[in-house]
Amino acid sequence: MPETVGKLAGAGFEVVVESGAGVPASFPDDAYTAAGATLGDPWGADVVVKVRKPSADEVAKVRDGQILIGFLDPLADPDRVAALASRGVTAFAMESIPRITRAQPMDALSSQATVGGYKGALLAAEHLPRFFPMLMTAAGTVPPAKVLVIGAGVAGLQAIATARRLGAVVTGFDVRPVVREQIESLGANWLDLGVTGAEAEGGYARELTPEEMKAQQVALEGRIADFDCVITTAAVPGRAAPRIIPTSAVDAMRPGSVIVDLAAETGGNAEPTEPGKVVDHGGVTLVGLTNLPSTMPYHASMLYSRNVHALLLHLAPGGELNLDWADEITAGACVAGRKEGVPA
Repeated sequence: MPETVGKLAGAGFEVVVESGAGVPASFPDDAYTAAGATLGDPWGADVVVKVRKPSADEVAKVRDGQILIGFLDPLADPDRVAALASRGVTAFAMESIPRITRAQPMDALSSQATVGGYKGALLAAEHLPRFFPMLMTAAGTVPPAKVLVIGAGVAGLQAIATARRLGAVVTGFDVRPVVREQIESLGANWLDLGVTGAEAEGGYARELTPEEMKAQQVALEGRIADFDCVITTAAVPGRAAPRIIPTSAVDAMRPGSVIVDLAAETGGNAEPTEPGKVVDHGGVTLVGLTNLPSTMPYHASMLYSRNVHALLLHLAPGGELNLDWADEITAGACVAGRKEGVPA
């Protein structure tokens, strides 16, 4: 965003912005030039920053010695990363930023999950054919909607907080019992299914065993019909989303109920979810829209640009590139490169 351009320019960087790139997020070209940027071809720069991984055509544009920063999907698309490495590019994946305290300003996964969790709660309220809050009217009292949020990572906690602000009675569930306190601190109830797992490296939930997953599905099937809305956020890095809600559980829900599947991009947590679509399954609406941050481009861009700004200052203090491969952040985020100590 233009604000970040101004900060980079003041820190010794020369910034080139692709013409029209900020328009969908409400940032016109003249705002960038006023902040000190030049409009032009960003692929000629020493460091190229984008959001999504490069297309095949974009891979053909990169050159030896260039640095690329973005969400590069290294675990699910190693061939794309290998193609970048073969062209001599040093690539830093935003999703590979170590989850340590001093890297928090660079944590784009968390910033975008915040946007996704917020929008997920709004989508639940939009598609539910009833009020979220309790209303007392001359025609009588309207009870509040009951919302279940599965997964209490950043997206799940934001969904819980937003649904609470909208007036729903919210319940949260996660296989990591350690997050129960976080769920309850937001004013939500804790759903105890009797199925718990350990926390993996980086704060993520570890993948459940087939036996644990089956037990979770059975327990959830007996409880899910109590809720008007279910928002699912469970994900395992580099893997397909765990199937938490079987079709039989969806069949048990009341007509008019809603499932917002925030894991749709990697297949979905609900078996009937169709990624990229909103579908009706026996009267239950399943929202499987993908790339939710792009539906709130202003603040998604604001948060992402601040994450990138922090990473650039780390990699190039004073505008001069200085890649310290002994540093945990630099080495951890790098997924392709030819320099000594960099993974191929």
